[in-house]
Amino acid sequence: MGEDTKKCTFGPESQYADFAAEVFTLLSDATRVRIILALREGELSVNELAERVGKSPTVASQHLAKLRWGKIVASRQAGNRAYYSLIDEHARELVTHAVFQAQHVVDTAPVHHRTTDGRITTEETDHDPAD
Repeated sequence: MGEDTKKCTFGPESQYADFAAEVFTLLSDATRVRIILALREGELSVNELAERVGKSPTVASQHLAKLRWGKIVASRQAGNRAYYSLIDEHARELVTHAVFQAQHVVDTAPVHHRTTDGRITTEETDHDPAD
């Protein structure tokens, strides 16, 4: 996808503003943010996700149902197990940037603004989306 097609050109009158607010509401739960962070590397079962986010499989399933409703995750059945994955990169990127913003609350020079040799930079190109 070309860089021009990824640029947000929507103005304040956009019909998507209300839907975007709903996405933020959906992601306003730390467990759901943790689930998205866990799914960055690929598909996981409910039990694997529950273990990684420190919740019971029942609680994880409830959060996954909301993320499925919001079209953030997709599920796949294999026998009696359900596996989940992110539908696209947008939720991953949104959560990554939210975590970057949270780092600014804690650190004056967050890790995502440091190069591998420890120098501080504000270049957007130095951000690693996998952080």
